[in-house]
Amino acid sequence: MTVTKNAVVTMDYALTNPEGEVLDTSEGRGPLSYLHGAGNIIPGLEDALEGKAQGEHVSAVIDAKDAYGERDESRVVDLPRDRFSGVETIEPGMQFQAQVDGGTQILTVQSANDETVTVDANHPLAGVTLTFEVDIRDVREASEQELETGTVQ
Repeated sequence: MTVTKNAVVTMDYALTNPEGEVLDTSEGRGPLSYLHGAGNIIPGLEDALEGKAQGEHVSAVIDAKDAYGERDESRVVDLPRDRFSGVETIEPGMQFQAQVDGGTQILTVQSANDETVTVDANHPLAGVTLTFEVDIRDVREASEQELETGTVQ
């Protein structure tokens, strides 16, 4: 069976940035399984795996636009410090979850002072070209429950 819409794909992978630094890997955690075509992985990787089969190795360089998107500087904003009530120390690099229309948004602190906190709502990998090394371990038909939920059981 090949990787097509509604197939469950099980894979080992390593993700690196343009400098070759490993950002994520399945090594030591076991393979990743996902429902192909359900939006569970970035679009560029899903496209690269389309039509592949069990046992294949895929090396894919994914442009930022097909990964986590381009950086959008309008998503870097200053928020009043009082929006972070209960948090005494706020430092660059800290991340917070915010509820926004459409779900949860991760905000990364760029700077903070007594009155404002500058946060970046871009995904941490926005604007980054990513390289994936993937070994496809298994491809199978999804169950009815997996198709209903959009997730692998």
